[in-house]
Amino acid sequence: MIDFVELEQDLSQEERTVRDEARKFVEEEVRPIIADHYLEGTFPTELISRLGDLGFYAPNLEGYGLSNVSETAYGLLMQELEAGDSGVRSMASVQGALVMYPIYAFGSEEQKKRWLPSMGKGDAIGGFALTEPEHGSDAGSMETQAERDGEEFVLNGEKRWCTNSPIADVLVVWARDTSSEGEPVRGFLVETDRDGLDIDTIDGKLSLRASSSGEFTMDGVRIPKENVLPGVSGMKGPLSCLTQARYGIAWGAVGAARDCFEEARTYATDREQFGKPIGGFQLQQEKLAEMATQITTSQLLVHRLAELKERGELRPQHVSMAKRNNVEMARDQSRIAREMLGGNGITAEYSPIRHMANMETVYTYEGTHDIHTLILGQDFTGISAFE
Repeated sequence: MIDFVELEQDLSQEERTVRDEARKFVEEEVRPIIADHYLEGTFPTELISRLGDLGFYAPNLEGYGLSNVSETAYGLLMQELEAGDSGVRSMASVQGALVMYPIYAFGSEEQKKRWLPSMGKGDAIGGFALTEPEHGSDAGSMETQAERDGEEFVLNGEKRWCTNSPIADVLVVWARDTSSEGEPVRGFLVETDRDGLDIDTIDGKLSLRASSSGEFTMDGVRIPKENVLPGVSGMKGPLSCLTQARYGIAWGAVGAARDCFEEARTYATDREQFGKPIGGFQLQQEKLAEMATQITTSQLLVHRLAELKERGELRPQHVSMAKRNNVEMARDQSRIAREMLGGNGITAEYSPIRHMANMETVYTYEGTHDIHTLILGQDFTGISAFE
């Protein structure tokens, strides 16, 4: 696997172990089935318990049966999973960074004990519900409401693009608490068997097809007040979760691009035209050189982010730069890899076109490329383009 500047020589034994276990899992259990699931538009649910058995859900958290591995080890895990498919990484990323993390960071002790051990094992599945049909990038304008009624909250509203929701046991729903002054955004744990909750699968996707995406409505859904995340109020809650997830995405995109590079390199050395392997032609060598350079640059960026995260110095703007750069890189390089495979490259037999299509989703979700551009622009100038 490409590691041109030998970053992985500096990995700890723990980090090597996580990388190797994830790589073996992808090679033996993801690759043989993922193309079929992509074509069918289904998520391989048989992998859910295996991801739990291997400790791949929120392994960078401590306690409650979780592994507390380094942030580099966690990043390497996301990298290897996305080398298999973005849908597999998304499932694990949502479960860990967008559901388990807010419970861990903002939940009560009772909520942590109830959900974190079972979710870490894959016995319970979670979804993160922020986006609404009319509110994507402008999540702060959400219309979903939660109103206090005695010892309960009553939720009403709609959410869309909620990964895992069709297969979830619990949803972290972000809604406006209309019973409190200023109607702050708060997090609510909504079990999916609650009356008034109607979840639908989003079909017809042409990207991230091997992923379970859903939308749902809440019509008078009642939950006990104990289901409110007590440790946060305002948009800081969902945005801090997204920072955690975007960190994993920045790593994951490297894995997708690396898989495209390896597929293209193998093809270029095996495929013969005009009496020699196509890798012997200057145009193909230029493509491989550029692809390797872009992947290496992105690897350097995420390894540095891991160091900052370990020291508690990682800022959301750092993550915006990495998510923005690395996903754009993977989007571009997957296209080049597909191009190198010629006509064969449009078939499910080869991974680049699948990664290429998936990157259109990753380029858009959890902060579009343009939104991250404006986040950086504000950081550099002190002037917000959102107001």
